[in-house]
Amino acid sequence: MNTAVAKIYRYPVKGLSAQALDQVILAPGEGLPDDRRFAISHGASSFDPTAPEWRPKRDFLMLAKNERLAALETDYDSATGVLTVRRNGRQVARGQITSAMGRLLINQFFAAYMKGEAPGTPSLVEAPGVMFSDTPEKYVSILNLASVQDIERVVQAPVDPIRFRANLLLDGMEGWAEAKWVGRSIAIGDVVLEVAEQIGRCAATEVNPATATRDINIPLQLQRGYSHRNCGVYARVIRGGRIAPGDPVRLID
Repeated sequence: MNTAVAKIYRYPVKGLSAQALDQVILAPGEGLPDDRRFAISHGASSFDPTAPEWRPKRDFLMLAKNERLAALETDYDSATGVLTVRRNGRQVARGQITSAMGRLLINQFFAAYMKGEAPGTPSLVEAPGVMFSDTPEKYVSILNLASVQDIERVVQAPVDPIRFRANLLLDGMEGWAEAKWVGRSIAIGDVVLEVAEQIGRCAATEVNPATATRDINIPLQLQRGYSHRNCGVYARVIRGGRIAPGDPVRLID
C-alpha cells in the first residue's frame, strides 16, 4: 500500500470553510487542534451558553440547511483568536472570537448575512474541550481520494473533495479500501489512529464549495451507486505526534 497524506484540513467554525495546514500535531483522544472549536447557534438552538456542551448539528448553522455559508472564505489565526471572513476575495468581517467583543462583531455580520434564512439571531459559541463535529466523540475524519474519483464516475461530474469536509485526504490507495480499515489501526509516522467507523453522508455534501449551490445529491447518488451512503472514516488518535502532507500511511494491524 503506497498510501500517503495528500492534504490536511481543519474547520475552526462548524459550517464554514476549510483551512489547509502544512502540518499538525495530534494528541491522544483529541481531534485536530481548533477543529470545529466554534459553531454558530441560531434562535431555535438548545445550546445553553451558561452550560456549554456538545449538541447535534441541528442546533447550529450548517451546510446541510444553509448553503450560503459556502460562499464565505474564512481564516482563523490560532495565535490571536482572530477570524477573518471574506466574500469574493473581499473582507466582510473580522473579529477576535476568543473575546466577547470580537464575537459580537462576527455575530452582527451573520445576523445580516443570514437574515431570513435562520431563526432568531446567530451567535458564535464554543464549549471548552468540545468539538462541534457530527459526533460527540473527538475523531479525525479521513477521506480516500480514490473513492471520490469513483463517485465522479457514478455522477459523471467533477466532485470537489472539500464537499466531504474531512481532516486528512489520502492518496495512493484503491477506491473504498478505507471501509476495510474499520476496527484496525493505521500509522502515519509516529502517530497511530484506530479507525472507528464509516462516515454516513448528509445533505451538506450536496453543496458545491466553489459556487455555494446544491448541484449534486451525493447521498442519493451513493445510495444508488453503492447501496450505502458512506464515504470516508472516523478515527481516534491512540498515539500522538506530528503529521504533514507527504507522510506515508500504513496499516499496522
